[in-house]
This record gives sequence, structure tokens and C-alpha cells, in this order.
Amino acid sequence: MKRFIDYFLRNWKTSPLRKPLLLHGARQVGKTYSVREFGKTFPSFVELNLEFVPEAREIFERTLDPKLLIQKIFALTEKPIIPGQTLLFIDEIQQVPNAIIALRYFYEMMPELHVIAAGSLVDFAIQKVGVPVGRVSSMYMYPLSFIEFLSAMGAQGTIQTILSHGIDQEIEEVFHRKFFDYLGAYLAIGGMPQAVACFATSWKESDQGAYSMHICSEVLQTLISTYRQDFEKYAERYQIKYLNVLFTAISHQLGRKFKYSDIEGDYRKRELAPCLDLLLTAGIAHQVVHTSAQGAPLGAQADLHTFKLLLIDVALSQFVLNFKTGKWLFNPFEVFVNKGEIVEAFVGQELLAYELPMRKAQLYYWQSEVRGGEAEIDYVIQQESSIIPLEVKSGKGTALRSMRLFLEKHPQSPYGVRFSTNNYSCYENIHSYPLYAVAKVAAADDEDIKQALLSL
Repeated sequence: MKRFIDYFLRNWKTSPLRKPLLLHGARQVGKTYSVREFGKTFPSFVELNLEFVPEAREIFERTLDPKLLIQKIFALTEKPIIPGQTLLFIDEIQQVPNAIIALRYFYEMMPELHVIAAGSLVDFAIQKVGVPVGRVSSMYMYPLSFIEFLSAMGAQGTIQTILSHGIDQEIEEVFHRKFFDYLGAYLAIGGMPQAVACFATSWKESDQGAYSMHICSEVLQTLISTYRQDFEKYAERYQIKYLNVLFTAISHQLGRKFKYSDIEGDYRKRELAPCLDLLLTAGIAHQVVHTSAQGAPLGAQADLHTFKLLLIDVALSQFVLNFKTGKWLFNPFEVFVNKGEIVEAFVGQELLAYELPMRKAQLYYWQSEVRGGEAEIDYVIQQESSIIPLEVKSGKGTALRSMRLFLEKHPQSPYGVRFSTNNYSCYENIHSYPLYAVAKVAAADDEDIKQALLSL
């Protein structure tokens, strides 16, 4: 299964400025798989899992000297580690925070050795020991994007068409509907790698016929249980009930400003807010922060107390809400009209996935609460020095009052983008893209993102 991050890992491998790499991402987004596949490009690959091999933990607790470390790892794995030829992969590094500090000394004393570390809860360990500044690089991973999903389905021609099609002409209706069929499938099973692999295998074996949603549903339900079980690993016992409440509340409040007061039950913000921070740190949830969007950078005008929330994956959100996601497979256009909050979450998930992995992605939205002039833009992004508003419509979406108001109040924004079930079009300063073409917009101003997508 090819991933967006593969392109950037290859660049890291050959970079003269290479540093030990710390790979961030929630559990089950594919970090270990991607590193193992990347390891096949080296003459040798050594993997050390600090969770599954207790003896390995003692190695980093006794010394931080790289030469002694690789000697001890060799004794444990019986695999030689040769700088310049070996990729050393330290998985679940959060089990021994001292190992994060050791990355600094690999950089300073053995820079020719390729070292990658990862862990599903690594950011909690970083809060304790920090990251050696200037001596360790980071990359971030998310669930599969729609383009990565198409690659897993063997639809490389569809990828090429989406990434190359211009805004100035409609795409043929037969392709338009075919691409929405693919998008419906993606919204049914989401971007978690195990679910995608299960669906893609079933799709190919049945010649796109009676592929099984049943097995994919079991995978997604198991993932939800796994995330809930993980609460015990990073929360105090008394916080677990609040984490469970928030995990469900996020999906119930998709598409609108998150309010603790809208959560059913006798809960207080002072109890819930620290637990939301835990979910954000674990990568299970993502904030969409309000910004005035008056200029770059967007974060400089952000109101951190006003935000919307997304769960890690759009299919998991639907399972939390007990939606029957199989309906996306049969008549996606009809379902799109009735699931606006899910469609908005999908676009947010796409924007996160297409961010440069070397920086932690942050989503923003805009709203005006002037009495009589309430308006909201679902997402705003920065392209070079321009601020571009993105409005998501679950159906045809012809009403664009909020978009026009935003452009009126933000003359520095050259145009706005609408995502909907409509075909491509451009009228005045409104660019309309089909919902399956988020990648085209996200990659518009960065050649590396384009090349990473085209390489899938």
C-alpha cells in the first residue's frame, strides 16, 4: 500500500541535512507499515519494538552512547547495524522516553546512520523529556486520504485525472459519477489502513462486485474499542469516563462550534477540557480553530477558545453515531444531501492528509457573528501569501452568501473555493470543484505535495 509520506521518506534518506526522524501519528494510521516498506530500500533493516521486547528497554536506560547502543541492539537482534547501509527503526519509543534523548546522540556522534523512531503515544513522552532541538526531524502521518485510497484500489488513472483537471471546463459526466462512486466507497470505510486494505482486497477479488462491508465494519468497530482501551495508557483513572464522553460528543457536534454545555449529562468544562487536550495529543481528535483570516499566518489571528472538532477518521465518526455507512456504496449522491456534517469532516480530513508532513497540520475556519449578518466559512487555508476560503456543500450548494460576505470583508483573498457534488466551474471569483478534488486545491501551491501525490 503506497502512502503520501513515502515520497518524503525517500527525500529524507538522501538529504545531506538528514537527522534522526521521529514519526508522529495516532495508533493504526500505518506508521510501522510505512517504515517497514521503506526499509526494503536499504541493504539491511533492523527493527526494535520497545513495547513488545522488554529487554530492549534496558538498552536505553543504561546508556545513550550510540556505539554502545548498536552493539547491544546487535546482541539482542543478531542483526548488524552498518552506518550508511542500515535503517534502524525504533518502534513504540514512548515506552522509554530516554530513547528519545538518545536520538540526539545518534545525530551528533553517528550522523551517517539512518534512524527512524515512532510511537502511537510518542507525544506524551515528548511532553516529559522534550525533543532535542535542531537534532531530530519530525514527520506526521494521518489516515489514508482519498487519493491514497484510490491508489490502494488500483485507480491510478483516476488519480492522474483528478490532479490534472483544470477548473475551466467540466469533466465528462460518466467520469464525474464514477469518481463519486469511489468517493462514496471512501466515505463508507474511511481511511484507516486496515479497513482500506480489507475493502480493496474484497473489491478486486469480486471484480468490483459483492465486496464485503461486514468485515470492514468489524475492523472499524475494533479500532474504536482499541482507542477507548488506550485511554488507560495516558489518562488518570478518574478521567477515563470523561474521555469516553468526549469521544462520542465530538461526532455528535461535527460541523458546528464545539460546546461543552451541549454534552448531555452533568459535566463541567474544567473536567472535560483537560481530557480533550489528551485526545488532541493522542491524535484521535483535531481542532478547527476560528481565525479572523485577515492575513498570514492564519494562526496569528486565531481564537483558541473557539473551535470545531473532528474525530480522526470520517468512517469512525459515523460508526460512533451508529450510521449505516453501507448506504454510501449504493446511491452516494442521495446520501451526500443528507450528511452535510460528515462531508464537511471529510474535507477537513483531506486537508490534514495533504499537509506537508514535516510540519504539524492545523485547520482553521471563519465565522461572523454580527447580528443580522451571521456567516461561516468551513475552512480557510493559506496559499503563499493569500488566504483562500473553502465552503463545503453536501449537495449542489448554490447558495453562497457566506462566501460572498467573506470575500467582501477580505479583499486580499483573490477567490473562494466551493466543494460540492457539482461539476467543475468558475464564475467571477468563485471556483467550484467536485468533492473528490480536494487534493487538487490542497496541492495548488506546493510542488512537493503534487509530486508526492503523483507518485502514488
